[in-house]
Amino acid sequence: MKRYLDYIWPIVGLVAVIWSVDLLWEKLKAEALTNEAVSARLEQAGLWEAIKIVAHGIGQKIAVIPPESFLHAALATLVAYAALAWYDRIALIHLGKEKGISWLYISLCSFVTYALSHNIGASVFSGGMVRYRAYTAKGLTAAEVAVLVALTSFTFAFGTLLLMGIVLVGEPQILRPLRRLSEWFGIGDAQARLIGFGLLAFVALYTVGSWLQFRPLKIGKFEVIYPRLRVVARQYLAAPLELAGAAGIIYFALPEQGNPGFFIVLGAFLLSFSAGLLSQVPGGVGVMEAVFLAVMPGMPAPAVFAALLIWRLFYLILPLVISLPIVLAFERGQLKKHTRIAPPP
Repeated sequence: MKRYLDYIWPIVGLVAVIWSVDLLWEKLKAEALTNEAVSARLEQAGLWEAIKIVAHGIGQKIAVIPPESFLHAALATLVAYAALAWYDRIALIHLGKEKGISWLYISLCSFVTYALSHNIGASVFSGGMVRYRAYTAKGLTAAEVAVLVALTSFTFAFGTLLLMGIVLVGEPQILRPLRRLSEWFGIGDAQARLIGFGLLAFVALYTVGSWLQFRPLKIGKFEVIYPRLRVVARQYLAAPLELAGAAGIIYFALPEQGNPGFFIVLGAFLLSFSAGLLSQVPGGVGVMEAVFLAVMPGMPAPAVFAALLIWRLFYLILPLVISLPIVLAFERGQLKKHTRIAPPP
């Protein structure tokens, strides 16, 4: 059975690449469309003409952003993806498996994992298949990979709770404009600040539990196992760094006039990105625009749309483009390896 799987996995990888290319094209078309006339032209155009229409539409949207903003956004992207690689490293430290796996290997695995999962949404690629293929090749068992995936997901959640708690305590009024989107946000500043303190209390409880090595915390079927304190200390650094880097892309792409400041942009990003993940909308399309426009009513809608386009290009689309050759190269290497060691019939 294992011999057959050695050939099936590369086929699965190829299917993933084809699916991702199709998804990438749909994303680019969605970002380029500006009106019904352009949509009609796109439907009747051939492939090359369609590519030119899409490129022109995207170019028009980002032409208003100055070059230095692109540079700052690119640096913020590098920070975010470096921190995401740190997520995997932290999980390997928790498992005691960090030795023998280079930072380069971890970074490539993490990069491909998040490039696919951020774009495709909840799927077998979402921290599962890519990490399974990469880390079992380095000697980890399926159970250890499952723990790694769970801990990296929790690290992201940990950072979101920590930063959202800080934002709600410092800027509780950020929820006021969201009442027009949902009655769930129909709460006062005092209640919002109280929620913020509650989130920070959960973070503190997790930290104390790690320090004193509490028994696992059970919330329904969900179980929080307290890692060692040195692992938690790294989570305190990596998770906020990744989220701040991702939000920084949008912050740098927004114009200075009417910019509410990084703290508000960070809060809007945390609210909208989390809502996009919960709704399983790849890239949070539509969800992020609605939240950002509500939270920043003084910012012109075209400027918000352009900034979010830059975020999707840097954080979603370009990583997806770069990750596809890496997937193909890895699967090709694995196929060659198994072909060389396959026993004769």
